Amino acid sequence: MTTSSANGPIVLKLGTGILTQDAGAELDYGRLQRLVAAVAKVHELGQRCLLVSSGAVGAGMTALNLEQRPDDIPTLQACAAIGQCRLMRRYEDLFQEQGLRVAQLLLTHDDLETEIRRDRIRSTLNRLLEIPRVVPIINENDSVAVFELRFGDNDILSARVAGLMRARQLLMLTTAPGLLPPDETDPGRIVREVDNIDAVLHYARDEKGDLSVGGMASKLRAAREAVEAGVEVVIADGRKPEQLVELVNGLGFATRFLARQPTPVVEA
Repeated sequence: MTTSSANGPIVLKLGTGILTQDAGAELDYGRLQRLVAAVAKVHELGQRCLLVSSGAVGAGMTALNLEQRPDDIPTLQACAAIGQCRLMRRYEDLFQEQGLRVAQLLLTHDDLETEIRRDRIRSTLNRLLEIPRVVPIINENDSVAVFELRFGDNDILSARVAGLMRARQLLMLTTAPGLLPPDETDPGRIVREVDNIDAVLHYARDEKGDLSVGGMASKLRAAREAVEAGVEVVIADGRKPEQLVELVNGLGFATRFLARQPTPVVEA
């Protein structure tokens, strides 16, 4: 079993809902600027960060003047191919304003299925993290893969990257303030700490944005995978990126999923 490291990076998963405007698929540049500034503050504290970013399909829809998310995979993949360029250009410009550089990695789930490919990804990311003032940005390679287009909005991908990199923490920033108990409507009454995800899986609701494909159920499945790999998971409101430093330091308003400790190996 992989275990997290106190010196491991922070993996930040940014969902489509917080990268696009509430009224459509257009990237929300103001919010993106605030997110980048918050990441820069964490970086300045000496904490290495990896971003797993959604948003390419939405950015491509805007370029193609599409108002509704396409139903067919080829059009979705075309949107992703066009939108990824727009998304990365915006990231590059905004991080440059903060004195940081970006690197892009496009992955598929197949890339994480074999040991030799996992090792290559880990080596590349570790080398990028060794280079001063570089923020690696990862996205599902939606132009050739379909899993995230259908099911996860990068949730599962972020959990697998966090486990691969022995991350200190996986921060999943979304439009929800955290995990709400069943029948609870007050966003101020979220569950603050979870030590058994299986016990709260039924809390998930089907609510999600028009452009998102994940939802809370997907995030809980991803959180379970990450905590079983020894990584603490935090689900928090990405519309309030100013609390990012607090979240990294164990504070802030969010739901925390405690990492499981590895089972000791008993030698005969």
